[in-house]
Amino acid sequence: MSENEQLFELMSKMYGEMQEGFREVKGRLDKVEGRLDRVEKTVLHIEDDHGKKLQASFDGHIQLNSKLDRIENEVTRHEEIIIRKVKFNRGSIFSHG
Repeated sequence: MSENEQLFELMSKMYGEMQEGFREVKGRLDKVEGRLDRVEKTVLHIEDDHGKKLQASFDGHIQLNSKLDRIENEVTRHEEIIIRKVKFNRGSIFSHG
C-alpha cells in the first residue's frame, strides 16, 4: 500500500469518526433543546400563575384599604358625636348647678 493510500485511509477513518462524533453531539444538543423548551414552558406557566396571584393580592389590598378608610371615617364621626354629647352634658350640668 502506498503512502498516499495509507494517508487517504487514515483521513477517511478520521472523517468517519468525526462524523460519528458530530451525530452524538447533535443528538445530545437535540435533547438539551427539548429540555430547554420544557423549562421555558414551565417558567411561563409559573410567571402567569404568580402574576394572577399577585394581582389578586393587590386587589385584596386595595379592598382592605378602602374598608379601613370607611371604618376610620365612621369612627371619627362617632368620636365627634360623643365629644358633642359630652360638651352638651357638661354644659347642662354646670348651668343647673
